[in-house]
Amino acid sequence: MGDAPARIDRIEVQPLRVPLDRVYSGSHYSMRNRATIVTRVHAEGLVGECYNGDTDDEQAAVVKIITDEIAPLLLGQDARDVEGGWARMLPATFNILRDRNLALQAIACVDSALWDLVGKAVGQPLARLWGGAADTLPINVIGGYYSDEADAVEREAERWLALGFRGCKFKVGGTSPEADAQRLRRLRATVGPAFTVTVDANQGWTLEEAVRFARLTVDCDIRWFEEPCRWTNDRRWLRDVRYMTGLAVCAGQSETTGQGVRELIAGGSIDVCNLDASWSGGPTFWRRVAGMAALYGVRMGHHEEPQVAAQLLGGIAHGTYLECFLPERDPLFWTLIANRGTIISGHYPVPQGPGFGLVLDQSVIARGRP
Repeated sequence: MGDAPARIDRIEVQPLRVPLDRVYSGSHYSMRNRATIVTRVHAEGLVGECYNGDTDDEQAAVVKIITDEIAPLLLGQDARDVEGGWARMLPATFNILRDRNLALQAIACVDSALWDLVGKAVGQPLARLWGGAADTLPINVIGGYYSDEADAVEREAERWLALGFRGCKFKVGGTSPEADAQRLRRLRATVGPAFTVTVDANQGWTLEEAVRFARLTVDCDIRWFEEPCRWTNDRRWLRDVRYMTGLAVCAGQSETTGQGVRELIAGGSIDVCNLDASWSGGPTFWRRVAGMAALYGVRMGHHEEPQVAAQLLGGIAHGTYLECFLPERDPLFWTLIANRGTIISGHYPVPQGPGFGLVLDQSVIARGRP
């Protein structure tokens, strides 16, 4: 790609859906399938490709927004003008009778593929283009979903250790603070003191319950408390949890607008922002928020999506942990990425290929179509 414009001539979208081995239950939600969307942008012989999101029931609506509304706005435009492309896509969010989150997910799919194309055009991984802060990232596994099996916590934790993870994000908030405190103590006893433990209530508790849990587990060395309180007053309560317990608080995945994240950061509600690029408009928007967070001394995480998050977190100096699931909870990360890196001493290598550095297994895509 030289000085001449690289005109976008085609955008492809392929929805994927893979049934999971069981229902995975958190505080007030459950997952039955691993769903995602593969997006390809073609321009002057180059192809940008990425997969984004975990939307299941509304997957078809996101795909339709890409094909019917976004693609016509970008065809013929210069693929290198990613910021301009983002602005052209934004009107898809203007329909006040439709959930704006669907349009933001659609924008994220195309925005990610555009950035992948740019990285491939210059032959560089995106983390290097975005700052080049890290070649490896500490990686945490997301788990601790509720189970009726008596030794589920211990058996799952032993698998995390065997796979070489640095730490975990452990699910709480689906039962009483006392019961979850006991589950956490069993976890800590299994993984030992050096293992990083964060906890995630997924907005499951009142302020009083969240504070009670924090005080019951004061000796468990919790790195941060994610989304401890219900959505009805969460910004104020997040700040109160910070002040009343001394624990670092993480939130941001449930925010999809600049205004919402700005209020979390400027209002002193969080220590760590885990905005999800695939839910909020793509890497272009995530990087804007990362710059704002740096000004306030707030560190950045990323909600799940390691295939996207590795390059984003690797590009900034105030990033935290990469997150992923066990193979049965996210079979796509473990099978769709043909060149997936190896976890070594609790760290995952930021892919060094151009763009997102992903080589997707087309046979897995063919099997996973809904």
